[in-house]
Amino acid sequence: MPEIHARVHGDIKPHWLRTPLRTGEDFAFVARAVEEYALKTICSSGRCPNKAECWNNRTATLMIMGDICTRSCRFCATASGKPLPLQADEPGRVAGSIRRMGLRHAVVTSVTRDDLPDGGAAHWAATIAAIREANPETTIETLIPDMEGVRSRVETIAATRPEIIAHNIECVERLTSAIRSRASYAVSLHTIEYVAASGIAAKSGLMVGLGESEGEVLRTLRDLRDAGASIVTIGQYLQPTLRQVRVSEYITPAQFERYRLAALEMGFSFVVSAPLVRSSYMAHRALEGLRHSEGHRALKAAGV
Repeated sequence: MPEIHARVHGDIKPHWLRTPLRTGEDFAFVARAVEEYALKTICSSGRCPNKAECWNNRTATLMIMGDICTRSCRFCATASGKPLPLQADEPGRVAGSIRRMGLRHAVVTSVTRDDLPDGGAAHWAATIAAIREANPETTIETLIPDMEGVRSRVETIAATRPEIIAHNIECVERLTSAIRSRASYAVSLHTIEYVAASGIAAKSGLMVGLGESEGEVLRTLRDLRDAGASIVTIGQYLQPTLRQVRVSEYITPAQFERYRLAALEMGFSFVVSAPLVRSSYMAHRALEGLRHSEGHRALKAAGV
């Protein structure tokens, strides 16, 4: 069997992870909109490698409930500590920025707020409602925390009917306790189950290159599918700063393609698997792919 991993050697990344940073008028347009509405983005706080590409396409993943997380996962560059109080005008500002940027598909995420009695579920619902009112033609994707496994919190968000609700499993079960702060593999699967039970498309994301085996990745994909996830993203973990855990392996594009094909075989409707993929990368394609898959299944069921 051919070698499927590029071993980490110092700080030298393989050529498929080296992308030029290009900015232009569209990048500046998004940057101005984010500043004008005093918003946070996971693109910046998470040090996403695709920030330039996405902003140049006038897309960004907006982050609500502040930029300080109550958890301190070892893969994440977002600041952790004691968050500031929620801002009552934030839902309106988020909705206004989406209208300003003319987004057809809006992606919203948040820090984890274990300090709040409902984990921020009501604030999430208010934000989605505000986006709907100001942007009735815009489709909405939400990337939510695990809500501590409380079903009613997930249902509060689901009641606002975004097109997609995502929650990232992040890594394989064996590595969860070492990589994720206060998170549980089982709780994440339950969160996906609650989303799927609501009738909303459930999405999840997985990082590789942390020391997992191929078999563990395939098992995680199967667990996600069994929980009801219909969309999955798989990407290479990249160490954002020296404070986070080091990369164990650089996974080759060929192996990412094998994971993609395996996930499709398991029944996922849409799969994005490549080194620089992140959960919200080109998120509108997931919705388009999901609708195409649903249409195909409907035609097949009708015997067309």
